[in-house]
Amino acid sequence: MAMAANYSILVGTTGAGLFHSADAGESWRRIGSPFPGESQVRALAVDARSPNVVYAGADNGIYRSDDSGLNWSKLDSPMDGLRIWAIAVDPADSDTIFAGTSPPYLFRSRDGGRNWEKLAADITQECAIGPPRVTALLVDPVDRDTVLAGVEIDGVYRSRDGGDTWSQVRQGITNPDIHGMAYSLGEQKTVLVSTPREIFASQDDGETFQSLTSTSAFPFPYCRWVAVKPDNPQVLFAATGDAAIGNTGTIQRSTDGGQSWESRPLPVEPNSPVWNFATNPADPDLILANSVYGELYRSQDGGDTWDKIKKEFTEVRALAWTPN
Repeated sequence: MAMAANYSILVGTTGAGLFHSADAGESWRRIGSPFPGESQVRALAVDARSPNVVYAGADNGIYRSDDSGLNWSKLDSPMDGLRIWAIAVDPADSDTIFAGTSPPYLFRSRDGGRNWEKLAADITQECAIGPPRVTALLVDPVDRDTVLAGVEIDGVYRSRDGGDTWSQVRQGITNPDIHGMAYSLGEQKTVLVSTPREIFASQDDGETFQSLTSTSAFPFPYCRWVAVKPDNPQVLFAATGDAAIGNTGTIQRSTDGGQSWESRPLPVEPNSPVWNFATNPADPDLILANSVYGELYRSQDGGDTWDKIKKEFTEVRALAWTPN
């Protein structure tokens, strides 16, 4: 049974900054100060140990809220002037935070965001889309020395020493265009990586990857994000669409660890590809998703059924929910 609707939703857009709902999507407000007016918010991360602490990454720096997104402060960091695309908080240590940008650099704080250092990752600075971007960051929930970064377009980078040194993962990921990453903590700890046409899996801490599923079998083949139900590692979600800047999309769900998939019915046909998911262990059955052009979808039963939240936004790049 889903928790009473006492949770906040955060939506990061690339046209109108950050939006916050303190009442589960009933009413919304745009966050003003300290975000500049036209902020592009591409990254949101909730602290697993202190879920009222949320970080937002924009094109003008990194921000922190201590009250589930109601009030924000800007953190001093060397990321001002870079576009932040990914943030990860170490699930075992709230003081350790990683951020990834475009141009593709990696940064780490070990004191809750007060001080930041640029990390020694030799990521290519030019690719088919211009400057690559760090689209996904993961800290291993079991072994916190293992940190993974996904780059669009330069593959997966891995650190085995908590972020001090990095190397590119060479085995098994045949497409370097990395979109999303997630951990599945089943009998076998698995790292999932989504690319435009394929989802890959690693069961050796990112040393080697194998193809889990080709998304060409999906109704729409373009795959953006991948997520795992927090209390069931066999339940996976994939956000898909007809093309990167497409006209429709679906939510795909697997209940057998990615061996088979099905489209879950949505209340309306999405206006563009489905882009992100937001999950939180506070209520594993509550899953949010968004289309890239501003529609929000919500499931309160682990992905069986979905409703559409009334409010619509401009281009949405980041999504999170957290208990109030």
